[in-house]
Amino acid sequence: MTTAVIVFPGSNRDRDMCLALERATGQKPLRIWHQDTALPKADLLVLPGGFSYGDYLRCGAMAAHSPIMREVKAAAARGVPVLAVCNGFQIATEAGLLPGALITNSGLKFICRNVSLRVETSNSRFTRGYNAGQVVSYPVAHNDGNYVVNADTLKRLEDQDRVAFRYSDDAGVVTPETNLNGSTANIAGVLNEARNVLGMMPHPENATDPQLGRPDGGPLFAAMLEAMA
Repeated sequence: MTTAVIVFPGSNRDRDMCLALERATGQKPLRIWHQDTALPKADLLVLPGGFSYGDYLRCGAMAAHSPIMREVKAAAARGVPVLAVCNGFQIATEAGLLPGALITNSGLKFICRNVSLRVETSNSRFTRGYNAGQVVSYPVAHNDGNYVVNADTLKRLEDQDRVAFRYSDDAGVVTPETNLNGSTANIAGVLNEARNVLGMMPHPENATDPQLGRPDGGPLFAAMLEAMA
């Protein structure tokens, strides 16, 4: 099973993602430079976190036009799974792989801590290792994690069961107080219409090592690999 992590200038969670993927698969993932114009055959593509192009212009806007993104979009259109985390989520929205946009946190501050998330759906290759309503804990580290969509898009996401995670408390209760960055409807992660692209601001790759706390991200990686087997 082959996995590939796309590396942009300014990526800083690519190594963490590679370690999580190697821990899950037993194989080192491929690292693909953003200026490459061809993708090797891969069972999973990952857009990792970081600050691509120094977050100039808008977070992810420049990276969305890197040469390799043409191939990533084509692969996603063929059904190849794409996991887009933090800056990767920003890139995915800018590239049109996912609806909506990521803007500055409502509190105007960088947030770096563990957060509770309520799993909203188990109906995807990414979340099938969880039960809907289950609470997991992942770290976040972002300044522009405020996910915004208009009312029509929100209704479509909810009607199609495409909200993957919401910010909640430890009991899974979703309130304005648990919305750490101002995201529409507390959304922390969403799926595309074909359900093969997941974008999320929290970092599941940093919740896979039992020595570092609750390994709640492990089931996400295990589910992806089971679905691709």
